[in-house]
Amino acid sequence: MGAVTLRVGNLDRMIAYYRDAVTLSLLSQDGPIAVMGRGETPIVILQHAPELAAPEPRSSGLFHTAILFETQAQLAAAVYSVATKHPGTFTGSADHLVSQAFYFADPEGNGIELYWDRDRTEWGWAHGQVEMATLALDPNAFIGEHLTEAGVSEPGAGNAIVGHVHLSVGDVPTARAFYVDRLGFEATADFGPSALFVSAGGYHHHMAMNTWNSAGSGRRRVALGLGEVDIVLPGADDLGALTERMSHFGIETRHDGQTLGFDDPWGNQIVVRTALPA
Repeated sequence: MGAVTLRVGNLDRMIAYYRDAVTLSLLSQDGPIAVMGRGETPIVILQHAPELAAPEPRSSGLFHTAILFETQAQLAAAVYSVATKHPGTFTGSADHLVSQAFYFADPEGNGIELYWDRDRTEWGWAHGQVEMATLALDPNAFIGEHLTEAGVSEPGAGNAIVGHVHLSVGDVPTARAFYVDRLGFEATADFGPSALFVSAGGYHHHMAMNTWNSAGSGRRRVALGLGEVDIVLPGADDLGALTERMSHFGIETRHDGQTLGFDDPWGNQIVVRTALPA
């Protein structure tokens, strides 16, 4: 997964939150667009759009952007940073068997997950479905066990990436038809009419779609919140194959020679690109 673009009403406030609390760096800023990330990896792109209204209640859009940390110590440093600087933005935590996760909402209500994956050898699979759960995870105990002095003094050290993107959608069957049958992800966890988790390459999930707050929602209007989701493919051949696949299914696309863009059934903008050469 590539960076997630958010349309924001107060750019300075949002830069400060993702930099000072979530521990991302401001990689670049060009007028109304600020790129936040770690090292050279963009994670969240903030696009200033103060003319837009807030999303309608219970509409489709972003459920959360999930930021994956390499170690529990790095995750603990980020969680401690948010907890000390913006404690009111914490919304929950869980042990999902494959991962340990902490949830927040940024100052404009966009969901954030900060998480760490257990080794793939520890994941359980049954009949092609990954075994996941929602077990209690005490944030204070986690911080106490894994936070280091280095994590307190340099909370932004280490790499992180967008591990997955979770969307709010109107219904799961339509999401499956689009993201699995057309786009080509594999379903890895199916929770009936409430949620679907999908991935490529045997990961527990690169994307998820749920109806928990948005059942029955239609195409979203242009509003603050989710701007676009980036998906990164290995090479040009993969992008070409996807272009042909979307054309076969009659899905309208936007192709500029380097990226392929299209909307999902709820108007969430997806942009697919190839990995940059090393």
